[in-house]
Amino acid sequence: MVANPSMAYEQGRTASAADQLLVDIADYALEYEVQSPEARRIAQHVVLDSLGTAILALRFPECVKHLGPVVPGVTVPHGCRVPGTRYELDPVHGAFNIGCMIRWLDYNDTWLAAEWGHPSDNLGGILAVADYLSRVRIAEGKAPLLMRDVLDAAVKAHEIQGVLALENSFNRVGLDHVLLVRIASTAVVTAMLGGSRDEVVNALSNAWLDGGSLRTYRHAPNTGSRKSWAAGDATSRAVRLALMAVNGEMGYATALSAKTWGFQDVLFQGKPLKLARPLGSYVMENVLFKISFPAEFHAQTAVECAFALHPQIKDRLDEIDRITMTTHESAIRIIDKKGPLHNPADRDHCLQYMVAVGLLHGELTAEHYEDEAASDPRIDALREKMVVTENPQYSRDYLDPDKRSIANAIQIRFTDGTETPNVECEYPIGHRRRRAEGLPKVIDKFEANLLTRFPKQKAAQILELSLDLERLEQMPVNEYMNLYVI
Repeated sequence: MVANPSMAYEQGRTASAADQLLVDIADYALEYEVQSPEARRIAQHVVLDSLGTAILALRFPECVKHLGPVVPGVTVPHGCRVPGTRYELDPVHGAFNIGCMIRWLDYNDTWLAAEWGHPSDNLGGILAVADYLSRVRIAEGKAPLLMRDVLDAAVKAHEIQGVLALENSFNRVGLDHVLLVRIASTAVVTAMLGGSRDEVVNALSNAWLDGGSLRTYRHAPNTGSRKSWAAGDATSRAVRLALMAVNGEMGYATALSAKTWGFQDVLFQGKPLKLARPLGSYVMENVLFKISFPAEFHAQTAVECAFALHPQIKDRLDEIDRITMTTHESAIRIIDKKGPLHNPADRDHCLQYMVAVGLLHGELTAEHYEDEAASDPRIDALREKMVVTENPQYSRDYLDPDKRSIANAIQIRFTDGTETPNVECEYPIGHRRRRAEGLPKVIDKFEANLLTRFPKQKAAQILELSLDLERLEQMPVNEYMNLYVI
């Protein structure tokens, strides 16, 4: 499954000339049938969770300023709807809008492996295209797409992004994980648009030739709000490339493997890209939900530990001498931050900040990353007392395919020499190992987010339809998206 061209490429040749990885992804996007009941059930929860998170993001002006048409006042006939608004947009910019909303608060699902990411970012493109196609088809007297098609596309996009992430570490070469959003969205959206095998391969080749965004905006001293719209940008670009491909735009068969000029040589240190396992429904079945609070996922269990310690330390803040946090290597590399934090995007990627808020308040909300909450001097006072160390076993278990834990532990020492217990949490509530506990809370989160935008009766209507999987799957996409129009 490595990217290795089977023969020289000439314009007009079939996909058999292309890098094998492009062909494997295209074949999967076009031919795979989702059979797993668990994958379909989790996909249902992913769609609801993502839409709810998108609705919640409308409370934040910094997100809202990015929404709407590129040119103010433009409405597109048969345009896709943007949830929680009255916008009717072309599917390219609609994908940006929806993707931006889903990702803004760092509160949608997560996948952790050699590469990290948020597979539900792909729903920006999937929902925009499915809604747009449905409205066009109805106008032409044809049957619309159904929400079952959306769930199928979500399973496939999760799988493409997640399996590519298992053993291909783009962060190690400085590239951002939204590259994989563009790849996964391109594959499934081109298939949704009716693309042939060659057209999906062509679109994918162009998606890889786009290269990748630098991770600069995720790390000090440059952490900023681009990390909240980068995924929307990626899934939007995918829709653009898909539309070009089905309109006849050519592809580049050795986009990955071409000597000197291909993606692998230019951006991946000459290493071949590979699929670590056959594409199926593994990622959707194992995806991680952010349920109780918005926080970069490597910190989720640390914040759970902080909540557990809150009752013991809330009245002894001045007596704290040292806070020892034991974590895994990826957390240290991404979110171990000292010094000033300049904006919400900086704070929600700081392990020490998130733990400090959890210790102080016993809760963590999106508002805690805003400037008003961050001005509390106790947060930085606690950060100064924190020491972060790696537990090598945590790092091994993080990469173990049978565990995929995201372990953290916290212990607090007081000035009188006494200590709290070492509170450890291996699996966050959104992990597959805690599905029975977690999925009902996903629904609670969805309902709470709906109520931030819609009256109780409207929220109850959306909830009732969304929770009935059989009814949901058979519902036309345009009708379902109409439920979210204000």
